[in-house]
Amino acid sequence: MGSESQIPEWASTPCIMGIDEAGRGPVLGPMVYGCLYCPVSYKKTLSTLEFADSKTLKEEKREELFESLKADETIRWAVDVIDPRVLSAKMLQKNKINLNEISHESAMGLVKRVLNMGYLLTEVYVDTVGDPEKYRIKLTERFPSIKFVVAKKADSLYPVVSGASIVAKVTRDHALQNWNFDETAENMHRNFGSGYPGDPSTKGWLEHHKHSVFGFPSLVRFSWGTCESYFKGGVEVLWEADEADDDGSSKKTVKRQTKLSNLGFTGMKRKSEDIESSGKGRCKFFQSRKLEQLSHF
Repeated sequence: MGSESQIPEWASTPCIMGIDEAGRGPVLGPMVYGCLYCPVSYKKTLSTLEFADSKTLKEEKREELFESLKADETIRWAVDVIDPRVLSAKMLQKNKINLNEISHESAMGLVKRVLNMGYLLTEVYVDTVGDPEKYRIKLTERFPSIKFVVAKKADSLYPVVSGASIVAKVTRDHALQNWNFDETAENMHRNFGSGYPGDPSTKGWLEHHKHSVFGFPSLVRFSWGTCESYFKGGVEVLWEADEADDDGSSKKTVKRQTKLSNLGFTGMKRKSEDIESSGKGRCKFFQSRKLEQLSHF
């Protein structure tokens, strides 16, 4: 997503890129990574375009600047919009992926995307996530031909990152404003404020939209610790499973119950794919109905 469709003539000249995110902290909505790139020769001109850290700008000014950069033929931009369901799934899966790692992969994905389109990136400025030097080394190892500058508050230090900050923030704002709810519950509304955990409007929205069994609507990052307090009186769900012996047989079946807690899943580890396909050691529900796992149709 972005302005990548038409490759300009300056793509083959040395180019500079800035990367920043919007929506890292909120409990609602997507996290958006944005990048802005242009010729290195355009670097001085960028400093005259009034770009600044998007958090210091009013919404009207951000929108104005976003429209102006989209109209500038010497600037290109792109975004990676990470759905709240994706964030929660990655952070709660068996091999958990933390938010820093998700952020790093998103930023590197933007660099790779622009390189693959044929732009000659030689300098990339990044607003840090975690330790700046470790992040810089990680980026350099992945893209050795590019000079990386990773810094705290890079969106207030480098105009190219400020521009990326505006791209990310405006894109996230639009995503929230136009969010298409999958849920069809009655009395759902969009008065959720900023989406940050401390916002009274956000807290009120979470309280109003929680469900004792089904949790929150898909707009919510249910992996956030903020959500736990809303389900102290929630319904406890128990899943019955049969546990196989170490040799994979079901000579001795031991029933156990697995809790679905904090809206994350926990379960027994299968011994092998053979157990899955044969049905041995699996829940009696599947055995009694002679249901098998298929790898293809």
